[in-house]
Amino acid sequence: MDFGTIFLHETIGTALLLLLGTGVVANVALAKTKGFDGGFLLVNFGWGIGVFAGVYAAYKSGAHLNPAVTLGLLASGADLSAGQIVAYLLAQFLGAFIGAVLCWLAYRKHFDDPDSDPDAKLAVFSTSPGIASPFWNVMTEVIGTFVLVFVVIAFGKTPSGLGPLAVALLVVGIGASLGGPTGYAINPARDLSPRIAHAVLPIRNKGGSNWGYSWVPVVGPIIGGVLAGIVANLVDYV
Repeated sequence: MDFGTIFLHETIGTALLLLLGTGVVANVALAKTKGFDGGFLLVNFGWGIGVFAGVYAAYKSGAHLNPAVTLGLLASGADLSAGQIVAYLLAQFLGAFIGAVLCWLAYRKHFDDPDSDPDAKLAVFSTSPGIASPFWNVMTEVIGTFVLVFVVIAFGKTPSGLGPLAVALLVVGIGASLGGPTGYAINPARDLSPRIAHAVLPIRNKGGSNWGYSWVPVVGPIIGGVLAGIVANLVDYV
């Protein structure tokens, strides 16, 4: 697969994923929206549907949409060239930034509303721990991402025909089961690029971007994805 195909479709798919994912958080977290205070399960389903849409949109590139998936597949022995890996990673981080900016545009008046809390505004763009404990926060992200990547690799060898729906339901399940401690980033691009968007966008009364935590949802998912690829290879899932 050529660089351009990967880059274009991964960018589009990841942008859609982040638009719908950050969009559901905005709907739940920002004051005066129709979905305000709708609960964490609504967030889980919104992210799942975001994955569903993103995977369909990026089918031509294989729909990784996540550096942890790309690196996990590489660790499993997938035939990916250096150029392809660069295309996937660049597109995923760019697409995630674009999706976050589109979410901000869709909810612009709510972001600017004085009743919207700065912490809620940041929560739209990035994750944070319920209880701050770097080692255990990383552990949570490692475990959640391991489940994601390991099962995604297994899906590739299972003739179920469910395709994007299976991955979407998996993401809903991970969020409902393992998302409580950290907000289940399980995707470095999903957290880092929107956090950068939060930092650079002219959001009124937005507060800081919590850069002290930003490494956790990058390092944890990378470790979890690579471990999943290694284990999938060991148990002959590839």
